[in-house]
Amino acid sequence: MKWPSHGSNPRYLYEAMNIKMPAERIDFSANINPLGPPQELKARWNTLFEYITDYPDPHASLLKSNLAAAEGVKETQILVGNGGAELITLIARMIAGKRVLIIQPAFSEYEEACRVNGCTVAYHQLEPEGWNLDMEALSLKLKDADALFFCNPNNPTGVFYSSGIVEELIERCRVYNCLFVMDEAFYDFACDYQSIIPVIKNNMHVIVLRSMTKMFSIPGLRLGYLLANEVLIEKMAALKPHWSVNALALKAGEWCLESKEHVQLTKKLIKQERDRLALFYRQLDFSVSPSSVNFYLLKDSKLEAQLPLFQFLLEKGIIPRHTMNFPGLEGKWLRFAIKGPKDNDRLMEAIQEWRKVR
Repeated sequence: MKWPSHGSNPRYLYEAMNIKMPAERIDFSANINPLGPPQELKARWNTLFEYITDYPDPHASLLKSNLAAAEGVKETQILVGNGGAELITLIARMIAGKRVLIIQPAFSEYEEACRVNGCTVAYHQLEPEGWNLDMEALSLKLKDADALFFCNPNNPTGVFYSSGIVEELIERCRVYNCLFVMDEAFYDFACDYQSIIPVIKNNMHVIVLRSMTKMFSIPGLRLGYLLANEVLIEKMAALKPHWSVNALALKAGEWCLESKEHVQLTKKLIKQERDRLALFYRQLDFSVSPSSVNFYLLKDSKLEAQLPLFQFLLEKGIIPRHTMNFPGLEGKWLRFAIKGPKDNDRLMEAIQEWRKVR
């Protein structure tokens, strides 16, 4: 069976599973802010129409200026892209034919983009018993790698690694002359985030990826950016097509950066719901990854493969994210986004129904 490679767009999942899609359903497969877009964007949405009659700024100058001020870096250290996927593709094109090491489980786009560009790909696998990094074992593999991809907070586990761990990884990559690519797509959901952005200023081998679609709930617009040394930015910018980021996305990004209260309200809601869900699952003998963000891995401890639970939930209109294309997981866990209280209540009701029959 050909599994859909991403969350969202549930029609493809139901077709693959040969299950009739219920009229009422809740999609837990995409990790988007349950509060929706910020008020600053909603209030100005109708004014965006005027921007469609001209080409967008290919340099994203105003958005970069705002990002640079927020992050304390130069505008020349930022590259704006059509979501994280475009930026990952640019990195892969820049390192075409090189040896890549990916800390798994991780977002599948890293490997797909690298293989398309002729890279050889190896894994360093995290184990479910704590999802801890084994630095010594990782260092042995870094000797044979030209680039390391590291997702922090990790997707799909939701585990967040401290700045101390990240800085040690950066130093080990420096020793082995290995490009360090850290994907921080969900960093703004983590309550205890510690920025490592100052490290990139004079560092030739560090790239930090960011997404604006998750926190601000604008995945349909596609918007992300990366931060790196000017030399790396210039190399990737040379590979990027003109006008890949549309004018509506650029303007929405500028307004979203004003939405600091929205970010704080989101973090508060996510933590409350995450704690509530974790307690509920443990009482019913489910295993939950120690997430710090807006999604988590779940496993019925009575099952090895989670396919029966997955199918049961789909039939109830509850849509998790399968893990068949996450190396090291391969269906042994399911991933769920954290949504609002009402939707999470419906999920817990379905889980309780499952536990009654299993």
